[in-house]
Amino acid sequence: MQYIYAALLLHKVGKEITEEHLKKVLEAAGSHVDEARLKTVVASLKGVDIEKTLQEAAAMPVSAQGAAPAAAKAEEKKEEERHEEAAEGLAALFG
Repeated sequence: MQYIYAALLLHKVGKEITEEHLKKVLEAAGSHVDEARLKTVVASLKGVDIEKTLQEAAAMPVSAQGAAPAAAKAEEKKEEERHEEAAEGLAALFG
């Protein structure tokens, strides 16, 4: 995630997102730089209109942004209930 944050910071200050610039930002933040990941992020962002992407993300309805976490919480609750039921079944066996 820190690679994306660094890229967004570079974008915000108007610097080109290059391996060299990204590496400097990460090192300044005290982060270990993985050269392979660095190259991947820079290559992935080539040709991407970051400003347009940010605007599209900001325009998403709040309900769409919150749907995934709510679904994950519901699934987590179901899983927890299954574990509780399993534990109850074991308790019946042992007494």
